[in-house]
Amino acid sequence: MRQVVFDLETTGFKYAEGHRIVEIGAVELINGAITGRSFHAYVNPERDMPEDAYRVHGISAEFLADKPRFAEPEAAPAFLGFIGQAELVAHNGASFDLPFLQAELKGAGIAPLKNTMVDTLHLARRKFPGAPASLDALCARFGIDTKERERDGHGALLDSRLLAEVYIELTGGAQAGLNFTRHDAASDGNGDGASQSRAARPRPAPLASRATEEELAAHAAFLEEMEDAALWRRYLDA
Repeated sequence: MRQVVFDLETTGFKYAEGHRIVEIGAVELINGAITGRSFHAYVNPERDMPEDAYRVHGISAEFLADKPRFAEPEAAPAFLGFIGQAELVAHNGASFDLPFLQAELKGAGIAPLKNTMVDTLHLARRKFPGAPASLDALCARFGIDTKERERDGHGALLDSRLLAEVYIELTGGAQAGLNFTRHDAASDGNGDGASQSRAARPRPAPLASRATEEELAAHAAFLEEMEDAALWRRYLDA
């Protein structure tokens, strides 16, 4: 199953009040594990940056002046190509991220998303009723390192990476680190990035072999008939 965890940074809370998306970040999950593929783009909102918004994400109108507009190929179309038909995951996504994104798409004359979505805020409130459910609070609950966020502030790609780890924990944590192939170069809007996958948790004690003596003997005989059983022999010797 393919899912995409995403986050937006904007100039304000409501598209209807003239606010716009200024940053999009997204991280891919396959079967509940972070693959290392990601998407990132800054977006020129074609307006000023309110001071309140700047204090949250630190993105200025001057910085965004030469960035692509939402409808240009490097922004919305590239993001839509990255997510495809994947299920979307966002924190407060049902009330903010998805409605804001749909409004931007409509304003740009682009067809709305039909992807299903999971809201991690709702998941967290059901799992831990009455407890703080912000992204920072959930990171603290699950022991997820937020030093980079504390140092640099909010960022759509960084928050997507943190939320992906939170989502794995909220849904059981058992799938973390099952992405056996490492992607050293993430696929994102800037063409850089590294795998953010977490190491699989080791078992407290190895499982005992279930092979019988007869099965082991039959396997040894089978190896003797093979032309090249060096790999198996190295494994058995170990």
